[in-house]
Formats: sequence, structure tokens, C-alpha cells
Amino acid sequence: MSASIGSDILRQDDGAWAATWAPFTLRSAFQPIFAFEKGKLSIVAFEALLRPFRNGSPTAPLAFLGELPTTERIFVENLSHKMHLLNAAAYLPGDAEIFINFDPSIFIDHAVAVTAIREMKATLAKISVAPQRVVCELTERETVSEEILFALVDSLKASGFRIAIDDFGADESDMGRVRDLRPDIVKFDGEWVSRLMVSGPGLALLSTMVSTFAEQGIRTLFEGIEEGWQIELAEKTGVELVQGFALARPEIVPASFVAAKPEGVSEPHFRNPPSLVLLPKTHAVGELRQSKSFGRRTS
Repeated sequence: MSASIGSDILRQDDGAWAATWAPFTLRSAFQPIFAFEKGKLSIVAFEALLRPFRNGSPTAPLAFLGELPTTERIFVENLSHKMHLLNAAAYLPGDAEIFINFDPSIFIDHAVAVTAIREMKATLAKISVAPQRVVCELTERETVSEEILFALVDSLKASGFRIAIDDFGADESDMGRVRDLRPDIVKFDGEWVSRLMVSGPGLALLSTMVSTFAEQGIRTLFEGIEEGWQIELAEKTGVELVQGFALARPEIVPASFVAAKPEGVSEPHFRNPPSLVLLPKTHAVGELRQSKSFGRRTS
């Protein structure tokens, strides 16, 4: 299937941008990312997530992507990036970072990466969003070659984008890769963080790794925060950013981006809220420690 057949991006009746990749309709969901700031939690970024539908019924994103040949995956990834950026400009705060997922395994040569970056920059220019707001999140999957991966990262950085390594702590994670790629952000795998948090030595290891990355100028983010008690422990490690169902679920746009709110607890605030979002109050970190679990993290 060529890029011009069965694919398009159109604004829907609800105001959101959606893409078509026949017979699928693709929508954008965003999950808030929070920062610890003086004992409070603030929404400072959002991760863009793909939500495919077939005949109105949702399809698991990994199942949808897994059925596509590599050539189609490249077109769908570029299409999704453009859709996410259009929706980010329409619905997210003007100073929020936008995390966009990149799968290095589909970039079979450097020319493919150059094209993808050029298309992203063209979209950003049209919507007046600076590349510095966009964090390109690299999954820890096998790549065609290390040379192509490093060339991709260098090109993204040269274009003003920032780099995050996803799922650090999983089996394929490698401190050497972090050293070589020099990312701006390392996202710790949620299941790995959860296992370490239940013991003193594990929590100490997380604190040490957060401190080590901070000394290198690398920001850290804990994914998969699904229980309220994990929030307070995360803060104790010194990690800068947290994300997970205990804080806020992904929402398909248009959305209110309401954080998970235990009874009697107010909602986190936007630093600079968009006009379409009602400004909620601030969460104190301690108030959230008894928050209920909202289930496993999904892509």
C-alpha cells in the first residue's frame, strides 16, 4: 500500500484530527507526565499514543502495528507523528513537552530517517511548535544497525528535537547505549521500577541510578506508576518525572486530561493551562500516597 492510498488526516466533527489507514481509523491519545516541584505534582508533558479503530471498534495498538509490513509501518509511523503533533497543537498547553514514540527497528536506512524528520519539521512549522518541545522516545528494540540508530539520533538532535530512551531497566537495556546516545531523558521501565521499590536495596539502587544520570545532565522518568504509595517513594529517589495510571490515564482527544483523583483529593495543575482546559488545583504528593491502583500500563 502506498502512502497516498488509504491514508489521510482529516479533522473530525469533534474537532480532533484523525488519520485513516484503510480499513482503520487512527486517533491520538495523550497521557500526562508529572514533575515533582516543591512537594507538589505539576503536569509538564504528555506522551502521544496511537489508538486504532476498525469499524468503530478499538484494536490493540501492538496487534495493529504487528500486522503491518515494515514498509507500511514507516508510513503509518510518519502519519501518526503528524496526527499527534496536530492534536498536540490543538489541545495541549503551549509549554508542555510532547513525547512522540520512535521505533528504531523500522528505519532500514538513513534516508528513511531523514524523510521522517523532514516531515515532522514541516508539520511543526505549519502549527508553530518549536522542535525543542518534542521529545523523540526511542523504544529499546533491536535496530537494523547501530550505525543507522546513531545517525538517526544525531539527525534528530541536529534538528532541535530532544531524545528519550524508553523502558530502561528491561532485559535489553544497556548503560553503554545510554552513554553512546547521550539522551536528554531516560524512562525507567515500569515493571522494573515496581520490583525494585518493594525493598530497601532496590529503592537505593533506583536512587543511585537517578543520581548518576543527573550528574550527566540526563533527566529521569519513572513509568508505570500504578499505586499511590509508589508516588511518594518515587519522590524519595530524586526522580524528576513520573507517569502512570495512579496519576492519569491516557485520553483520546478531545479530552479534559483529568488526573486520577482519590476521594477528597484535588487534581494536579497545569503550569500554563490551555484555554480549553479548566484549571484544577494542585496535588500535594503526600495526599496521593493512598491512591488506588488503576491497572496495568498500556501503550
